[in-house]
Amino acid sequence: MDIFLTLAKHKKKIFVYPVAFGIAGLAISLVLPNAYKANTKILPPQQSQSTASAMLSQLGGLAGGAGAALGIKSPNDLYIAMLKSRALTDKLIQRFDLQKRYDAKFLESTRKELDEKSVIASGKDNMISIDVEDKDAKVAAAIANAYVEELTVLTSKFALTEASQRRVFFEKQLELAKDKMIAAETALSSGIDSKGMMSVDAQSKAVLETVARLRANISAKQIQLKAMQAFVTPSNNEYKRANQELLGMQDELAKLEKGSASNAASKSESAMQASEAAASAGKPAEAGASNIQLLRDVKYYQMLYEMLAKQYEVARLDEAKDIPLIQVLDKAVEPERKFKPQSALITIAAAFFGLILALVAAFVSEAMSQPKSAEDAEKWRQLKAYLQFS
Repeated sequence: MDIFLTLAKHKKKIFVYPVAFGIAGLAISLVLPNAYKANTKILPPQQSQSTASAMLSQLGGLAGGAGAALGIKSPNDLYIAMLKSRALTDKLIQRFDLQKRYDAKFLESTRKELDEKSVIASGKDNMISIDVEDKDAKVAAAIANAYVEELTVLTSKFALTEASQRRVFFEKQLELAKDKMIAAETALSSGIDSKGMMSVDAQSKAVLETVARLRANISAKQIQLKAMQAFVTPSNNEYKRANQELLGMQDELAKLEKGSASNAASKSESAMQASEAAASAGKPAEAGASNIQLLRDVKYYQMLYEMLAKQYEVARLDEAKDIPLIQVLDKAVEPERKFKPQSALITIAAAFFGLILALVAAFVSEAMSQPKSAEDAEKWRQLKAYLQFS
């Protein structure tokens, strides 16, 4: 009953405050500048394995391992990050002269203002939604559509798909192998010119090519493992399998090299006689061995280059079929109704605040008007004294 009596006693205050604050809120909402929101929805490119990606498995473990390691797992997050990137926002700022439009002194302030007025998110439907606010409905729609246009231009400059990343990966490895192959061929040509040519029998040539091919396969497998280390742990089954293949090839190469060494030892006596004959003819014995070493390096780099060239060409074909295509589901149009200020919401919130303030004022006023005991009066007097500045 005390509460109801207090409310009845201050009924005018409880009625007038909400009405006054509601009218004030309505007036403020009418004075505030209007803002419009434009929305566009896009479907980002979906990452899927193409037919050329499947063909890579036939060319060796390197291609399949690199494709799995470099694949993109969440494309939506990637494209949202690109939409919020400084490279793209600076394009929009320059295109619409937003620094002047937002009356910002610094470019960083303009970026923050644009970020506050733009909401970019991915929904459960796997669509990327772009909302842009502006005081002009046409400009809001234009900026929202410009986000998509600039994203299309930006994606064409970077290797975003699994195929394009494989192409870049193999392109770098191919350039390195090419440079080393040219250097080895140049060294062999110089060695032949200075030391002469030495004939190689069919058996030695077969062993030479086998060793070179094994070395090329080992290098390719090492490249694969190096690429996988950035994405998987050593306990990964694919990594373990590739590592076991590498160890097997290294053991086979060691056996071949050991067999070649034993054959060379068994022929050492005849080699010494040949060396003496060659020395008497003015040709050093070590010339032939040096040229064989250079020839083996040339064979190795030629085979490595051939393997990487095949994988690079397949990656190029795969990339051509996997061009990022950003599809616009709903293009931003000029909004017909303002987004804010929302006059009804502001009026209701202001009226509710006025009601709370009226209730607080009513109960405080009622508490102040109640008779106080001598002890309470003394405390009240002390409080007033402490609050004074003298």
